[in-house]
Amino acid sequence: MTRLHVFDMDGTLLRGAATVELSRHLGTFEVADAVERAWNAGQLTDLQFWEAVLPLWMDASDAEIDAAFAAAAWIEGVPDVFADIRARGEHIAVISQSPHFFVRRLEGWGAHRTFGSDVVPGRPPTTDSLLTLQDKVDITLGLLADLGLSEDDRTAYGDSRSDVLLFERLARTVGINPTDVLRDRCAVVYEGLDLRAAYALGRDLVPS
Repeated sequence: MTRLHVFDMDGTLLRGAATVELSRHLGTFEVADAVERAWNAGQLTDLQFWEAVLPLWMDASDAEIDAAFAAAAWIEGVPDVFADIRARGEHIAVISQSPHFFVRRLEGWGAHRTFGSDVVPGRPPTTDSLLTLQDKVDITLGLLADLGLSEDDRTAYGDSRSDVLLFERLARTVGINPTDVLRDRCAVVYEGLDLRAAYALGRDLVPS
């Protein structure tokens, strides 16, 4: 019997937001950070958020995005955890509201499938291109169906309101430094900066 492990990215695998990490590397940190703060405060819609940040990366090359990904503030042990999951014949999915062009680089670390918002610099974002909280649930259920697994065969890892609907749907959930809105919905909570320890708690949720 195999399993599906579903990870959020921002705040879960990454100690912050991909948009800010990318902008930090490209020299537009101050603007991106201000936009992120305004969005978190509810002063911008999701669409307005992307309309503000996408122009900051207009001239970024693939090499620069690769370098920003490598230099980002990742939690410790991500490649180790992905390697252990793959060695067991289990499956890894990363589902994030961040740009898929950034999220998909986690496939190089061992993720089987990655999902993110379909936004790119130079193309106006639309509501249809943004990954939503419900999309996280729908994508996960679709992956389970594709793999012939039940909802009990899945463990989710997340940290914030973007994971609320997913955590409400499934039982085996690990909150990684979770915000208050998610904390009560977690089966277990990990506080720290090492994914290997959070993953160990997730494995303890699976009946032997």
